[in-house]
Amino acid sequence: MPQLDTSTWFITITTMLPTLYLIMQLKLLNMNYYRPPLTKNPNLQIHNNYQQSKWTKIYLPYSQLQQC
Repeated sequence: MPQLDTSTWFITITTMLPTLYLIMQLKLLNMNYYRPPLTKNPNLQIHNNYQQSKWTKIYLPYSQLQQC
């Protein structure tokens, strides 16, 4: 019964590891990660007009009641 030739295993494994590492790095490079929202600058002052800060509700009139 012939013996298993293991002479090329070292080269195969040592080339496989960097290749897998590079493939994973390329895949991770193409992923989109969540980016936290930008923090507001406290030194930036926003001057609001009266109309910008005021909110009003507009109510529509009731629909006419249906008579039976």
